[in-house]
Amino acid sequence: MKNDTPANSNDVTRRGFMAATAGGVGGLMLSSGTARGAEGEFFDPYELVPLGKTGLKISRVGFGTGYKGWMRQSNQTRMGKEEFQKLLRYAFDQGIRFFDLADLYGTHPYLIPALKDLPRKDYVIASKVWTRKNGIPEKERPAVEVCVERFLKELGTDYIDVQQIHCVTSGKWATEVERYMEGLEKLKKKGTIRSHGVSCHAIPALETLATTDWVDTVHTRINPYGVKMDKPPEKVVPALKKIHTAGKGVIGMKIIGEGAFRDDEEKKNNSITQALTGGYLSGMIVGFMSNKEIDDFAARVRKVKRPKSE
Repeated sequence: MKNDTPANSNDVTRRGFMAATAGGVGGLMLSSGTARGAEGEFFDPYELVPLGKTGLKISRVGFGTGYKGWMRQSNQTRMGKEEFQKLLRYAFDQGIRFFDLADLYGTHPYLIPALKDLPRKDYVIASKVWTRKNGIPEKERPAVEVCVERFLKELGTDYIDVQQIHCVTSGKWATEVERYMEGLEKLKKKGTIRSHGVSCHAIPALETLATTDWVDTVHTRINPYGVKMDKPPEKVVPALKKIHTAGKGVIGMKIIGEGAFRDDEEKKNNSITQALTGGYLSGMIVGFMSNKEIDDFAARVRKVKRPKSE
């Protein structure tokens, strides 16, 4: 599937995106969950917001550690342990309280050493188990209980807040990964994980999530330009609205098109604005690579006004 929207269709795509999101702006903003959501104020990138009905609260902007992630490496791990952990700690010190990890990225061992002197309850960890062919070195895909036990050891923690099945695509995904779902449900009852869900990478799967009771949280690719997304935004947004309305915690990713808009001021600002005001996200994650990128993104969020009807 071709992910990037052709250059000559960007204006059309963005108009479609604006039209698709307009219906949600009046009532279902990226929810604040605190008194700081007063009418007329600007968004706070580090405000704690509810993650659907999970009972968890995450920072509005989270740290994604899977930038170009594959085979247990990502651009963040390729920075080297010391530099990556410094960046993670800087993110926490600025106010980020949501960290998105995965077995695919190889980022489990980095986080808690960077935050070792801080109470575990002060931040939320998301992880993802890989069930597909390729992607990680091993050919075998053991039971999810075995995987999560390893994740806990790699992380150095007793529990994972958000545990997902990575990269569902088929409309029949729930049948295809049923054994993983059952295993995660058992772990949730034990308290080993606090919520479960999926990261979604295709529209057939996305359209099933609002009515799948098992799903607590969803990671989804979204920006106004259709870059690195499942389908154009005018097709994705209606599905996301249904998922959000169903009470799922919806986390936006690819907000900056996996770095495609890094040097485009207009696209970057438009993408951030729509993520904040579209009415279907609980929060968002960004694959930061420097302190400067964290500060720049936060500054842009602070320039976006909350709609008056929030």
